[in-house]
Amino acid sequence: MAQVKKLDLALQGGGAHGAYSWGVLDRLLADERIEIEGISGTSAGAMNGVVMADALTRGDNQTARQALHDFWQAVSRAGMASPIRRSPMDVLTGNWSLDNSPGFIALDLLTRVASPYQLNPLNINPLRDIVASHIDFERVRQCQQLKLFVAATNVRTGKQRVFRREEMSVDAVMASACLPFMFQAVEIDGEAYWDGGYMGNPALFPLMEECTARDILLVQINPIVRQEIPTSASAIMNRLNEITFNSALIKEIRMISLLKNAFEEEGIGNGYQQALFHRISGEQALEELSVSSKANSEWPFLCHLFDQGQAAAERWLNEHFDAIGDHSTLDIEAVYLHE
Repeated sequence: MAQVKKLDLALQGGGAHGAYSWGVLDRLLADERIEIEGISGTSAGAMNGVVMADALTRGDNQTARQALHDFWQAVSRAGMASPIRRSPMDVLTGNWSLDNSPGFIALDLLTRVASPYQLNPLNINPLRDIVASHIDFERVRQCQQLKLFVAATNVRTGKQRVFRREEMSVDAVMASACLPFMFQAVEIDGEAYWDGGYMGNPALFPLMEECTARDILLVQINPIVRQEIPTSASAIMNRLNEITFNSALIKEIRMISLLKNAFEEEGIGNGYQQALFHRISGEQALEELSVSSKANSEWPFLCHLFDQGQAAAERWLNEHFDAIGDHSTLDIEAVYLHE
């Protein structure tokens, strides 16, 4: 029987692009050689994590795979009623982005001149209803098979808040996914929270401090590098969005690298010094997609992203399974620290 190896997963947020991470999760859950000990997730990454935790309390890995499928299918069904859809020309040409969608353009313009407190005073959020109906948070809090960490940004202090599995709720998940131009801040225990991507996309330190697995697999769905300089207004906004939602991750990785080197020089062994890093990057699969495609919940698009993520996980396992527990396959300095 093949050796079972432990992994921790760090799942970035990215709206509909989270379906790429769903594909990665599906492939890892199908592999009997892999045990996922902990997940740190933001926004869509947090949703993937809580769906998986809920399912594991009532079944096995196959149950979790089916639950993830059902969740993303429900997201797609809810989106069918939305006016934010691809234009006929984009459908004909196979363009998944929504840059030419009249509904998306109208909403984008509205959010530049009015806040969600004015545009949506009743604070209606269909995604919240989907999360609440598909996930039993009492089961999530009792899950013993998976450690869970969800990041959100405190509006008042600007600091990161990480919710552990034991305190998980629909509010915590929605706080992690709360884009401030789209939704009112989520209040929890008297504090207001926005999307966790601003301060941790995702947070890595809980995995090193509170999990026993040495290996952390980062599933990155926000491109780090783009070779072309953006010149159009939409392209500039797209790139700013990507830089913003990667900045906290890059800063945390820089600090981890400094700590690892310092502990190594002092001969101190701890979770930071011993951590091994790996990455599955969606850059190649997602680089042709604009930020607007994160709002595209069409089922064929989600399935396309799922297939891309599943294939990427298959390639990673074929190339790097033997490295798990032995050495890092991610060159942190080359990818994140050097120009």
